[in-house]
Amino acid sequence: MTAPIRIQGFTTEVLRWQPWLEGVALDSATPEQLAALDAMSPQARTSPYFLLLAHQPEMLLQRSIAFNAIMFAPGGMPRAERELGATVESRVNGCVYCASVHAQRFQQLARRSDVIEQVFEEPASAGTTPREQAIVRFSMRLTEKPDEVMAEDIRALREVGLSALEILDLIHSVALFAWANRLMLNLGEPIFPEDPASEAAGA
Repeated sequence: MTAPIRIQGFTTEVLRWQPWLEGVALDSATPEQLAALDAMSPQARTSPYFLLLAHQPEMLLQRSIAFNAIMFAPGGMPRAERELGATVESRVNGCVYCASVHAQRFQQLARRSDVIEQVFEEPASAGTTPREQAIVRFSMRLTEKPDEVMAEDIRALREVGLSALEILDLIHSVALFAWANRLMLNLGEPIFPEDPASEAAGA
């Protein structure tokens, strides 16, 4: 098994997330809250993050619909590249937890970690091919200066072979996790495996 990557405070280790607010208690959850959790994923009922979001079940349900459509829809951009865009966006925003999740998924799908090491070290120069470099640069620009994205940024993606559908998938992936980052960064904190707090959190 490949050793986890740890660079600049980012990692491919499996992290836990500790909320600063109480989540929904399953034994007192409403049918709507349980249904929203189950629509998200089979593991949602044990996730502190989703239990917290379940206070607003309709919002969680809509998040589930958007997430599944954006990250798992067939056709368009390969799933590994969608995960790369989300990893870059999370790295730029400083969301350690989200960056770890999407870096892991990229590794699983692409079966390599070279570009993840580069993204963690310095995203501005990351990418192992012209296509990958363009995806990384665009993901950074959309994260840092969304109001300055212009037609030339889209043309740069087309020049390295991305189709219109792939570009839409990339934009959706980056935008979705820009929103998710803001929830995770403002509602709790990541816990590394060896941190003493991890035992208290039930790691």
